Amino acid sequence: MDYKIIVLDLDGTLTNRDKIITPRTKEALMNAQEAGNVVVLASGRPTAGVEPLARELELSRFGSYILSYNGGMITNCKTGETVFSSLLPRESNQKIIGLAEEHRVDILTYEGEEIITSNVECPYAIAESNINHLPLRQVEDMKFYVDFKVPKFLMLDDGDYLVTVEPKVKAAMGRDFSVYRSEPYFLEIMPKGIDKARSLARLLEVLGLDREQMIACGDGYNDLTMIKYAGLGVAMENAVLPVRQAADYITASNNHDGVGLVVEKFMLS
Repeated sequence: MDYKIIVLDLDGTLTNRDKIITPRTKEALMNAQEAGNVVVLASGRPTAGVEPLARELELSRFGSYILSYNGGMITNCKTGETVFSSLLPRESNQKIIGLAEEHRVDILTYEGEEIITSNVECPYAIAESNINHLPLRQVEDMKFYVDFKVPKFLMLDDGDYLVTVEPKVKAAMGRDFSVYRSEPYFLEIMPKGIDKARSLARLLEVLGLDREQMIACGDGYNDLTMIKYAGLGVAMENAVLPVRQAADYITASNNHDGVGLVVEKFMLS
């Protein structure tokens, strides 16, 4: 098959345990782009949190893409234009923030190049800040302040407690919202129907490509839809079991050049 586009989850996939791209993987991806292939970095992170890796791989030079917020937004790195975006309705903000207050959990969302939160000392907010290399800013009255559309909210607390909060928030928000835990301590609230596969389908339309020409690599539950959707769905050796079971191919782990090996085998050979 003549693959033209490769979609990569970041943590546990593109980057190793130290959150860096291994030299072999980086070289393979640069060579793939030089040969005219498209690279898409697909993450639950905000766009600004993906940009350091996009710069490292020179996506803007090659006209590759960032898929952020688990598919809530796709950005053309060359032009900076938003190809697709799905934001929460502004009128839902107060309800979501109110639920966080009701269940006594911390909450955060994103504004520009910052993470805004009800509590800058929350260890889980600090973790999100560190993952994305974005500063945290405390907002005293989140309900009053967040009067603009955002891609998602994260409720934050210990996993043992959040597991009890999750069904209550799901029930309160209803069928138009997607509520799920991306980590034990992160409860995400997003618009319904947003996932990596649906957004990639829109990108393929823009590029004039079909899904048989796409490779998708991932390791986590939020990668499952794109791995099933792509012409070649690739699981990392370190992937969760459902992802390994759904994949067409299993590569080496993120610590052993797994993505680089896929690019060499299927795009450069």
